[in-house]
Amino acid sequence: MNYKIVLDSCGEIPENFKQDERFQNVPLGLEVGDYHILDDESFDQAEFLKQVAQSPVCPKSSCPSPELFMEAYHKGDADHVYVVTLSSHLSGSHNSAELGKQLYQEKYGDKSIAVIDSESASCGETQIALKAMELEEKGLSFEEIVAALESYRDEMKTYFVLDNLETLRKNGRLTGVKALVASTLSIKPVMGARGGKILQLGQAIGIKKALQKMVDMIIKDCIRPQEKRLMIAHCNCLERAQYVQKLLEEKASFLEIRIMDTAGVSSMYANDGGIIVTV
Repeated sequence: MNYKIVLDSCGEIPENFKQDERFQNVPLGLEVGDYHILDDESFDQAEFLKQVAQSPVCPKSSCPSPELFMEAYHKGDADHVYVVTLSSHLSGSHNSAELGKQLYQEKYGDKSIAVIDSESASCGETQIALKAMELEEKGLSFEEIVAALESYRDEMKTYFVLDNLETLRKNGRLTGVKALVASTLSIKPVMGARGGKILQLGQAIGIKKALQKMVDMIIKDCIRPQEKRLMIAHCNCLERAQYVQKLLEEKASFLEIRIMDTAGVSSMYANDGGIIVTV
């Protein structure tokens, strides 16, 4: 059966699949003051981070319209469509994808479309997308794949360390006092996503110690790492991502470790210097 995997643009498509017709991003909108762009292949991370750093207002994202999702489902001749979205607790993208499915069915008739809430972001969406491809290539039925993806999602864990707390503060994730204290003392929180919601897992003084603490948490939490694909998404900090990879490889053997640069929405959340890990 032909299949297609659709991600909203918070999920990174690996470089070797960007020209693959089985994969498609549906772009969110990004806004920093008067600066408005689509998070598509034209996204310029350096320019975006410059705009964020210079702006006194909070950067914002807007979810794709249901019509954009519907068009993505219709494009091509896929019998099975798997849609992976940003956590429904963080964005309206998941709801828009579901509405796009309804619009598709009303206009074109029934089709096997599964909309999966990643309960994560960035490379968490990528993980689920690659798992969908893997299961399709094994010849499983649509129903079996959907059930397996939901189970895979429920077992997946997301971790992140942010060097810059300004985006969190501007989005109301931190009070002004906490942000000021954290900046003054160089306290870096180790964050995670569980059930699609962000929570603090720990903290450390300095980015290096925070990354080390995150790695220790990953190793402690991960069961059968040799069977797991681990992904590291970084926002303009490749050396930092490689440092995290080195720490992980010293402590465990994973099936694969893949490093990717963040796309637009992920760059907005992570900000310059942010690291996101999913396993």
